[in-house]
Amino acid sequence: MKAIAGRRMTAEIDGDFVVFLIGPRVNRPLQAAKALVDLGGRRGMAHMLKYLVDHPEKGLLGYQLGYPTIVQYWRSYDHLEAFARDTDDPHLKVWRDYWKRVGRSDRTGIWHETFLVRAGEYEAVYDNMPPFGLGKAGRLVPVSESSRSRDRLGTPGT
Repeated sequence: MKAIAGRRMTAEIDGDFVVFLIGPRVNRPLQAAKALVDLGGRRGMAHMLKYLVDHPEKGLLGYQLGYPTIVQYWRSYDHLEAFARDTDDPHLKVWRDYWKRVGRSDRTGIWHETFLVRAGEYEAVYDNMPPFGLGKAGRLVPVSESSRSRDRLGTPGT
């Protein structure tokens, strides 16, 4: 079991950053085994994430695995886009191989969403948790006893 980071913590990260959500969808449950092959198996997302962890200059700050959603934190959209388009990085090959395997079949889907986050315009709270999500991508600091969500978000109001 991972060590608890603290009783009540929040995440801090310097500057703007990007949240990238991505996940698969098995559209035909009876073809789940083929869907796993469609998604690249060991040469798919796991391979790309390992590559990015091994190359921090690519801009991935951290990620949180879940199913069906993987949450990724990037230093900038430019970093994310460069990784997606660079022929020397694994993404293009994995993406092209996916389309070769799937062809015209609709048994497997992939979705993603991208969010640009401005500095200070986010909130994260972790109660009795090990480093998780944005807390793994940035740094964890204790939440002030008098702190409110609105204060952490820098949103004016009462």
